[in-house]
Amino acid sequence: MIIEQLKQSGLLGRSGSNFPVWKKWEAVKNISADKKFVICNASEGEPEVFKDAFILENYLPEVIDGVKIALQEIGASTAYIYLNKNFYLKYKNKLLQLIENSPIELFEKPSGYLAGEETAILSTIEGRRVEPRIKPPFPTEKGLWGKPTLINNVETFYWVNKIAKGEYSHNRFYCISGDTPNPGVYELPETFTIKQTLERTTNYQLPATNYFYQIGGGAVGEILLDTELSQPIKGLASIIIFNKEKENPIDLMKNWVQFLMLQNCDQCAPCREGLYRINEILQQIKEKPTEEQLKTLSDIFDVLEKSSLCPFGHTAYLPFKTAIEKLT
Repeated sequence: MIIEQLKQSGLLGRSGSNFPVWKKWEAVKNISADKKFVICNASEGEPEVFKDAFILENYLPEVIDGVKIALQEIGASTAYIYLNKNFYLKYKNKLLQLIENSPIELFEKPSGYLAGEETAILSTIEGRRVEPRIKPPFPTEKGLWGKPTLINNVETFYWVNKIAKGEYSHNRFYCISGDTPNPGVYELPETFTIKQTLERTTNYQLPATNYFYQIGGGAVGEILLDTELSQPIKGLASIIIFNKEKENPIDLMKNWVQFLMLQNCDQCAPCREGLYRINEILQQIKEKPTEEQLKTLSDIFDVLEKSSLCPFGHTAYLPFKTAIEKLT
C-alpha cells in the first residue's frame, strides 16, 4: 500500500537525484532474494549544506519510522543508518533507543565527501575500499553483498513517514547559507522558485545585481545570477548566496578545486587528472582566463562530464563552467 501512496504523492528522492521514490521501492520489492537491505544515507558532506542535520535534530523519530516502513514493505532483513562522524557522535544514544528490538544497525561513515555516494556506501559497509562502483548493476538489483538494496536519504525517509500518515503537503526542506541575513533550513512548497524561496525567507537582497548564487551545494552546485532565479530547484535544495563585491571568482574556484581534489577517490583518470589540470590552470590565472585557457578548460569539463565513473566526476565540472561563463 505504501508504494501506491508514494506513487500518488509524486515524491522524488531528496538526495538530489530526483528519481521517483516509488520506482526504487518497487524495484527492490519485486526482486526475489533471500536477503534484502535498506540504507538511510545520513552522510551529508556537501559544504555549506545542513538540511539533514536540521531534520535529525528535530525529526529523528519520524526518520526512523520511515526506515521501519521500508523494512516491512520490501521485506528487508536489515537496515543501516549510515551516519557521518558528527551525526554518529551526536545521535548515537538517541538512535539506539529508537531502534531497540528492530533489525536496524548504526554505521559510522569514514571521513571523506565521496563516502556518501551510494555505491561507495555499499563498499564501505562491506569493509572494502571507499570508492564508487560502476553502474549498472544498480543497488536495487545488486547492492550490499550482492543483494537488492534500497538507499534513500534522511529527508526522503522523513517524507515517507508523512505520506504513510496522510500528512504530505508537497513541501521540501531548503537550506540557505552564505552572505545573507537569515540563513537556515526552511520547509516550503517544492514548487517554489528560487526567488520565491529567497523572498519568503527574507533572504532576497537588493540590489539583486550585487549577488550570485550557488544552487545544489558548495562543492558541485552550479552558479546562477539574479536573472536566473525564476525556476524551482531540481536537485539538492541548497542555496548559497555570494556578494559580488566581496567574492573573487578565481579564488572561489581555487577553493572548490582544492576540496574536490582532496575528496576524489583517484579511481578513474578523467576525474583524477581532470581536477588536477583544472587546479593547475586556475593557479596560473591572475584576473581573467585567456582564450587558450578557456578552450583547455572547456575540453576538460567535457571529459569530466562524459567519461567519469561516478556522479562525483560527472558533476565536478559544473561550478567551474558556470562561474567562468557568468562571473569572469
